[in-house]
Amino acid sequence: MILVTWNVNGLRAVARKGLFSWLQMVQPDIFCMQETKAHPGQLPPELAEPEEYEAYFHSAKKKGYSGVSTWIRKNGAAKLISEPVTTLGVERFDDEGRVLLTEFEGFTLINCYFPNSQRELGRLEYKLDFYDTFLHYCNRLRREGKRLIVTGDYNTAHKEIDLARSKENRQNSGFLQVERDRLDQLEAHGYVDAFRLFHEGPGHYTWWSYMFNARAANVGWRIDYFFVSDDLVEEVKDCHIQPEIEGSDHCPVVLELAGAQ
Repeated sequence: MILVTWNVNGLRAVARKGLFSWLQMVQPDIFCMQETKAHPGQLPPELAEPEEYEAYFHSAKKKGYSGVSTWIRKNGAAKLISEPVTTLGVERFDDEGRVLLTEFEGFTLINCYFPNSQRELGRLEYKLDFYDTFLHYCNRLRREGKRLIVTGDYNTAHKEIDLARSKENRQNSGFLQVERDRLDQLEAHGYVDAFRLFHEGPGHYTWWSYMFNARAANVGWRIDYFFVSDDLVEEVKDCHIQPEIEGSDHCPVVLELAGAQ
């Protein structure tokens, strides 16, 4: 089974930049997008109701902002077993369209667009509160017996090898120690960074600034992840990044689970 996460930085924009050609090549069973920046009613039919996928959306109240979407391939290996859930139960988080939970046989998937603390750290407390609420939410699901895959744009580089210029960014949004601590907490509660099961070294990034030719120079950050609960680790067969795929300032991350087609 193939799962993909990608912050598309605008669903309509990435559709004009080869989204469907890429989908045809990869054929993910489940495709998670963040920062869709659109309500379904604003989308053309091929995006609101794609022919080969069942598409689910959680959009922000504010138009053109945030938003997540999970597409499930109609003839794929993943079969939805309950109605999607789009709430953490906290209005100030739910209003921003950041979470979409889908449940399948054997695992529960949470597609999440974590907040950005912003350049002047104006939303740092909001981001940290979101992380804390989200971890509590995930742990409650685990106590109910769910095996979790938590994917999306976390807006935080976890360790020094997860960004090209760690020393220069220690006081910057996305690499503050207090933000990194939240990912430490996630691991301490039994969630595993699937990419690091297969790739130990530096130089692997999922986001690059549009400035200073950063992508061509591979001066980037790894801020898009698949974390899996520890009871799912043995079923993870591969996890890799597709830095060659353009169309957004982020690139796709691919997870392969046992039973891939």
